[in-house]
Amino acid sequence: MVEQQQGQDAAREERLRRAAGAAFGLGLVATLVLLAVFPGLPHVFDWGAVVFAALVGGLARWACLAWMRKRHGTGG
Repeated sequence: MVEQQQGQDAAREERLRRAAGAAFGLGLVATLVLLAVFPGLPHVFDWGAVVFAALVGGLARWACLAWMRKRHGTGG
């Protein structure tokens, strides 16, 4: 019984890890695309734009993890 619970916990953590990585990547790419094509913004990628996109990706990752843990009732 304990082994089954550990297997389920490992599978849940793997899903959380994959979803968090996907959320980070999606937030990063979406921000870079927005900065590249949105009218009125300078269409230049400097380090500020890259850092901002990474911060948005981190925020998306955090929000995804918080939502999934709340939805599945796991702490952490």
